[in-house]
Amino acid sequence: MIEIGNYVSNMRILVTGGAGFIGSHLVDRLMENEKNEVIVADNYFTGSKDNLRKWIGHPRFELIRHDVTEPLMIEVDQIYHLACPASPIFYKYNPVK
Repeated sequence: MIEIGNYVSNMRILVTGGAGFIGSHLVDRLMENEKNEVIVADNYFTGSKDNLRKWIGHPRFELIRHDVTEPLMIEVDQIYHLACPASPIFYKYNPVK
């Protein structure tokens, strides 16, 4: 939340890898604040759309299928970059993703 005097603005927050285990729990926490608008970018390499099912269709939530190895032009106030396969099985299989 950005506060300037008594003014409180809405935060646009991007979570890359937001469909993963940790990312989806972070999204849950960020969505608890009714001032936040949360955008998730994920390519579902290790994450699952099912992890975000309860937020799909919510007016303050947007889900973008996107691979962060490609540019994404989007204006946000904060970025949580969690787009990385956490398991050695996955990052040995495809280290660039």
